[in-house]
Amino acid sequence: MPALWIAHVTVTDEEAYGRYAALAGPAIAKHGGQFIARGGRYVQLEGKERPRNVVARFPSVEAAETCYHSPEYQEALSHARGASERELLIVETSE
Repeated sequence: MPALWIAHVTVTDEEAYGRYAALAGPAIAKHGGQFIARGGRYVQLEGKERPRNVVARFPSVEAAETCYHSPEYQEALSHARGASERELLIVETSE
């Protein structure tokens, strides 16, 4: 079943986070991920507000998790650490 990779982010260093974004996109695509929302308008109804919200669809939970642990994504993530506060989860869809 398909899965969604959902990230909620507050960027604290735009330059470093830009390096993350430049590397993360290709890493996500390599593992079958497709962005369906990326930093667009949002309405915060509950919980901690994060001004950047990203959703990518993957073929499966396993594909999304493999992407996260891949060398390509970990290289990208090294630029996000210290440049952002984030929450990231993977959730299986019902379709």
